[in-house]
Amino acid sequence: MSNPLIHPNVTDALRDKVALKTAAAVDLLKQAAAEFQPIGFASSMGAEDMVITDLIQRNALDIEIFTLDTGRLPSETYDLMAKAEKHYGARPVTFFPSHEAVEEYVRKHGINAFYDSVDLRKACCAMRKVEPLKRALAGKKAWITGMRAQQSATRAELPLRQFDESHGIEKFNPLSDWSEREVWVYIHTHGVPYNELHERFVPSIGCQPCTRPISPGEDIRAGRWWWENPESKECGLHVKAG
Repeated sequence: MSNPLIHPNVTDALRDKVALKTAAAVDLLKQAAAEFQPIGFASSMGAEDMVITDLIQRNALDIEIFTLDTGRLPSETYDLMAKAEKHYGARPVTFFPSHEAVEEYVRKHGINAFYDSVDLRKACCAMRKVEPLKRALAGKKAWITGMRAQQSATRAELPLRQFDESHGIEKFNPLSDWSEREVWVYIHTHGVPYNELHERFVPSIGCQPCTRPISPGEDIRAGRWWWENPESKECGLHVKAG
């Protein structure tokens, strides 16, 4: 069964709206690349990130694309990495977690300890995502994300541009005001490769053990860390320094 969430009905008005938002996103990316060098784009290979990847590649922008391989990603995400590399003729810079940190965590807490408490889950995210991101952003003057304001309660107030206090650099969110429908209109219009898990009702894709399909009517991030309260559903990559 085709997933109607990612195959929306498209009207001329919607196409025009997406075209306008696309032009605005490209302008913001060009501005960011001109004002800040070096600059990087953090791609988790999700639908939004594939849109930004396409915008960067299509417009030959001087923006490094990098991704964080946590070591526990779904096989479909690795399939997309290979497919995108062939599609664009380019490979993102990949950062992995410290094997010493992973080994220590597993020896002390267990292989799936992230299910046991929010603190242990956040500790897992910290070693698999947050620490590698710090290395990825080292020396960068700014970075770009594919976050949207509609994705969750923790992202409701998301500007197009902000100062990232945690990393001490500028941060851009070109798709902040995009809807999920608009993301998918862009993807289908431009033939952008995407993760096959989206067809199986998985709108938000992270590590395999922490991701599940959602049911009709559920929030789009309900399938991430579904055993936790919505207020805690961030991995730490986009949380302000306390």
